[in-house]
Parts: sequence; C-alpha cells; structure tokens
Amino acid sequence: MRSKNKNLATAMDRARKRVEDIKGFYIHLAIYVIVGLLVFFTRANYLTINVFNNFLNDIEFLSWINWDDYGTPIIWGMALIFHALSVFAKNPFLGKAWEERQIQKYLAEEKIESEQYK
Repeated sequence: MRSKNKNLATAMDRARKRVEDIKGFYIHLAIYVIVGLLVFFTRANYLTINVFNNFLNDIEFLSWINWDDYGTPIIWGMALIFHALSVFAKNPFLGKAWEERQIQKYLAEEKIESEQYK
C-alpha cells in the first residue's frame, strides 16, 4: 500500500513539474512578445520621424536599419524555440523509457548494496 501512495505522490510531483514547466514557457513567451513589441514600436517611432525629416533629402535612406535592434528578438526567439522544444517536444534520447531504465538500474544497484551489508 505504501508503494502505491509513493507512486501516486511521484506522479503528482511529475504533473506539478510539468505544469510549472508549461507555465514558465508561457511567461517566457509573454515577456518575449512584450519586449519585442517595445523594440518594434520604439524603432517605428524613430522611423516615422526619420522618414518625414529625411526621406527626400537623404540618399542613404535605408541607413536607418540597425540590426542591433533586431538581433535581440532574433536570438531571443531562437532561445524561445529551444525552450518550447524542451517543454513540449518528446526527447527520444532522454525520454520516459530512458528514465525508467535509469530508475531500474539504480534500484538494482541499491538492492545489491543493501544485500551486501545483511
């Protein structure tokens, strides 16, 4: 009976961790969208002023493209993709089957060690 309750608690812990991981991803996504919009609108405000002041006078009109501003969302977006993969994608190498094999391996090792000291 004790092992059944322990397995239930372990399942509950795994479910809680899964929910926390998903929640963490959505928080990460929300912050990414907010910061991305701030960067975009800040840059758009600058562009509006720049366009009206320099459109007809500036030969190098496209010099306003500053990839430093767009590098942050691009690199952060790639990190966000990896975060999403770690939360939602199944890892064939370190998935459930691997976890179960490792658990069984360590339980067997622990059983052998405990029998040595009897």
